[in-house]
Amino acid sequence: MRKSVILFISVVLFSCNNNNSLPKVSKKELKNSANYIEYVNPMVGTKNMGHTFPGSTTPFGMVQLSPTTNIQPFFIDGKYNKDTYKYCSGYQYEDSLIYGFSHTHFSGTGHSDLGDFLLMPTVGELQLIDIQSEFSHTNENAEAGYYSVNLDKYDIKAELTSSDRVGFHQYSFQETDSAHIILDLEYNIYNFEGKNIWTSVRVENDSTITGFRQTTGWARNKTIYFAMKFSKPFRSYGHEKRDDIPYNGFYRRFNEKKNFPEMAGKNIKAYFNFMIEEDEKIQIKFALSSVSTAGALNNMDAEIPHWDFKKTKKETQDKWNNELSKIEVECIEKEDKETFYTALYHTMLGPVLYEDVDGKYKGLDKNIHISTGFTNYTIFSLWDTYRALHPLFNIIHTERNNDMIKSMLAHQDQSVHRMLPIWSHYANENWCMIGYHATSVIADAISKDVGDFNKLKALDACISTSNVSYFDGIESYKEKGYVPEDVSSSSVSKTLEFAYNDWCIAQISEKLDNSRVTKEYLKRSENFRNLYDKNIGFMRAKLKNGDWKTPFDPMDTHGQGFIEGNAWNYGLYVPHQIDTMIQIMGGKDRFSSKLDSLFNMEIDEKFIENTEDISRDGIIGNYVHGNEPGHHIPYLYNWTNDSWKTQERVRMIMNTMYGNKENGLCGNDDAGQMSAWFVFSSLGFYPVCPGSNEYAIGSPLVKNATIRLENGKKFLINTINQNKENVFVKKIELNGEVLNRDILYHHEISNGGELTFYMSNTKNPLN
Repeated sequence: MRKSVILFISVVLFSCNNNNSLPKVSKKELKNSANYIEYVNPMVGTKNMGHTFPGSTTPFGMVQLSPTTNIQPFFIDGKYNKDTYKYCSGYQYEDSLIYGFSHTHFSGTGHSDLGDFLLMPTVGELQLIDIQSEFSHTNENAEAGYYSVNLDKYDIKAELTSSDRVGFHQYSFQETDSAHIILDLEYNIYNFEGKNIWTSVRVENDSTITGFRQTTGWARNKTIYFAMKFSKPFRSYGHEKRDDIPYNGFYRRFNEKKNFPEMAGKNIKAYFNFMIEEDEKIQIKFALSSVSTAGALNNMDAEIPHWDFKKTKKETQDKWNNELSKIEVECIEKEDKETFYTALYHTMLGPVLYEDVDGKYKGLDKNIHISTGFTNYTIFSLWDTYRALHPLFNIIHTERNNDMIKSMLAHQDQSVHRMLPIWSHYANENWCMIGYHATSVIADAISKDVGDFNKLKALDACISTSNVSYFDGIESYKEKGYVPEDVSSSSVSKTLEFAYNDWCIAQISEKLDNSRVTKEYLKRSENFRNLYDKNIGFMRAKLKNGDWKTPFDPMDTHGQGFIEGNAWNYGLYVPHQIDTMIQIMGGKDRFSSKLDSLFNMEIDEKFIENTEDISRDGIIGNYVHGNEPGHHIPYLYNWTNDSWKTQERVRMIMNTMYGNKENGLCGNDDAGQMSAWFVFSSLGFYPVCPGSNEYAIGSPLVKNATIRLENGKKFLINTINQNKENVFVKKIELNGEVLNRDILYHHEISNGGELTFYMSNTKNPLN
């Protein structure tokens, strides 16, 4: 989020009727010895506005153990502190101080939260504030599943790895009688006074600590429990309760207490003191649970019952190699391969596991549930991830995506509104952004025959969600066929997204032979027509009396009915009826020229500087690749007579908007969506309309690729005459037969086969 624009594309290929003789891959083969993680750079996106974190996690792991480089209050003197937006992940590459290592992080989001349970090792006189240490990138190392850095102030080497639910710290000290581990329960990434509702720490014995923290914020009521074990007993301990609490008409701050085994308050900083011999290491296992401290202890005992740091690191990196091996690529240059595997890595940082090893988790209703027949997940940034991330899962993570949909259906069961998730995390619904895009994720899985979730229940959940009156603008949308701007802001964006979501519901009901629902929702999916003004050639806002809202400025992002975009880029969002959109906008040639204008126009720098809703990153003309609404737009040329322009645009975006260094993302990764766009586009196709079984052909960046499918088959991608200059596709063959279309069907991938691109430096329309 926090970006803007629009995008599209479509593609098709002939189906392979007989794939029984195609090469297959066994699960054993997936666990090959190739070291894919050497091509992963977790630092990508940590500079500027990528909002990624460099620390350790497992694929889709519940623990994200990563450094914090700045502590920014969300408000200063009652006003929003704009600097906090840089720290959605808690880390910025440009910083030179580390404040500690916390256990929960979003990856690439446009909003901040989490940052739970900050640990910091120190030496010398005990301090509980200003304990940050200088560090240098020269002595910092980030790998998939491992992070290390030297804390220069204390001459401590910090190393981090993790299992799914447990963070594993290893701190190497010089000899000292004054080593400390600081446990900071006050710190939050989304940091404002009063965020902590309550924190509690309990000293179980001389090496085991348990506790919890309850917070309010973006997640309005979030509770996380922890269990922490040290590899050696501490000598002494204590805490400071940093609360201002009324007492007899006055406020007082409770000061330090030593060796008192129970600590409770809104803001607790605890410390544990050690004597360290020369070159001795202190190891810490830190487990999380949404259920209880007993659940956290059980998670720790189940996942890391030992003190072998190298063993856990190897197990975690083996998991990463296994997951990354699902797509094996060779690229023109090593840098492209590093960018590809880092993007693939970023697609596996969310959603994340949200249950204990025994299947227990806290639900949206705040009760404890058991995931029967599925694994429960959280962090659903669906306005972003329905576009490419979940479609990618339908190719390489079918079992996980099935569980994610079951998690969404469980969320709907527990919702007082009977709604599927919109933007949810940690048993909370944030109501962030617009549309009800869980319907897209469900429709996409059904259209591609992925998952064994209850389809009838899913349809009922989608219908219920689309009719919840609490959803801003939905009642007017149902009554008038559009959302009026004087009833609900961002009215055009909402109408366009509701219409697409309704089309997704119609696809589900059609698969289930429910003609009544199909007819109703196909009619609703036509509502985008009601906001197209043929006299000016743009989608625009209407008022509740039916009049167009005036004045109208297609470049303006404020008050014109759009969110994170304008009429030029967001007004091209009709993924389910692209042909119709092109027809009402003047036909293929005129539409192609409109796309050219979008990419080529010059925008006044003052307009960009004064427009908070448009990211300065990823801008090409008035196209903004740094934001999701436009991710389909480069592919829309495929529906005109100029499909070669899709190939040119897509290759240019991959070469200029992504990279293998810290600034290698042109905007927020948004829970993996930006990276999923790159993965798909590198392979040569993209899901312009999730909910259908089609992919649009682009221009592959890879030389060749092998997609290892969970059904045991392989889909091979080869290129002939591939190089940096040959960005155009001269010819495509599927299983040896010429493919005279720019669409690829999902079953042509899932059945296994071979797709060959013949590349050229000459323009050549495919359709």
